[in-house]
Amino acid sequence: MKLTGVELREIRLPLVAPFRTSFGTLTERSALLLRAVGTEAEGWGECVAMAGPLYSSEYVAGCADVLRRFLIPALAGRDHLDAAAVAPALAPFLGHRMAKAALEMAVLDAELRTQGVPLAGELGAVRDRVPCGVSVGIMDSVPQLLEAVAGYLDAGYARIKLKIEPGWDIEPVRAVRERFGEDLLLQADANTAYTLADARHLARLDPYGLLLIEQPLDEEDLLGHAALAKAITTPVCLDESITSARAAAAAITLGACSVVNIKPGRVGGYLEARRIHDVCRAHGVPVWAGGMLETGLGRAANVALAALPGFTLPGDTSASDRYYRTDITDPFVLEDGHLPVPTGPGLGVVPVPAALEEATVSTEWISL
Repeated sequence: MKLTGVELREIRLPLVAPFRTSFGTLTERSALLLRAVGTEAEGWGECVAMAGPLYSSEYVAGCADVLRRFLIPALAGRDHLDAAAVAPALAPFLGHRMAKAALEMAVLDAELRTQGVPLAGELGAVRDRVPCGVSVGIMDSVPQLLEAVAGYLDAGYARIKLKIEPGWDIEPVRAVRERFGEDLLLQADANTAYTLADARHLARLDPYGLLLIEQPLDEEDLLGHAALAKAITTPVCLDESITSARAAAAAITLGACSVVNIKPGRVGGYLEARRIHDVCRAHGVPVWAGGMLETGLGRAANVALAALPGFTLPGDTSASDRYYRTDITDPFVLEDGHLPVPTGPGLGVVPVPAALEEATVSTEWISL
């Protein structure tokens, strides 16, 4: 396939409710979409960077700039382009994994649509549906939290993840465990909010039978995570620290984690995400699919990834209505705690034109 151009499209979608983490509170999702147009097909990609550099050093405007000035032009002049060639072509440009992942995703979608192959089949999926968890943000009160969790369990979600930070950790975890019982699959996500000096405090979570505590320390502190893993019995899961298959192997070797959250945007794309899955599976380390408030485009791809054999824990692949009243694709609807894996070629979904247009803030066409 020869790539003729890429459209950059910024969209904004209001969230159904504010979503608070240790990084801040979101009331809307700003996202950058890519439409890669080739001689045989076109494909869609979604950049998971947020509006500002809080969760990551990447942000929407910065991703658009590096795509426009460096990454998209690096793919020019190729008579045959496939997704496997994208990462090597972009390798000279350091970092910018979220922007690179979006471009690779768009090329991969176009390539697979040309071949009539679903993304799930290309990645090696073994399931036709995946169990879904939900991420519950920091609330104003414990009663408000319990009401929210009850609603998600009534909707059928298979696992609850609680966002935590200093001052909002032991009490909400204890309250949810006591209210909903020992059989509830429950985990906590700290988003780097603690330091190793908090090890004794975090050990107070051990009695509550959490599946894991996600990214408690700074993303660069692998040695600190290794020390924390020895100091608590709750399994330590790494998220922000895992940027590649090499990083995953190093973290596992150091004993810094016993579970890994794979976010394709954070690691540079779905092909690298598959490599991380393979590394973790070879080491007997379970993985699960993280979420970044994706639209239906990114959600479709994440569900396909979560159908691989090493994904043995429910991920953050929630239904569309967890975040959006109106998604830009046909909505993903929870069925018995699961989402179906798309079976159409490529991502298996496309934007609904009217919904896409309503959410669009700006567009830019880059010819190649």
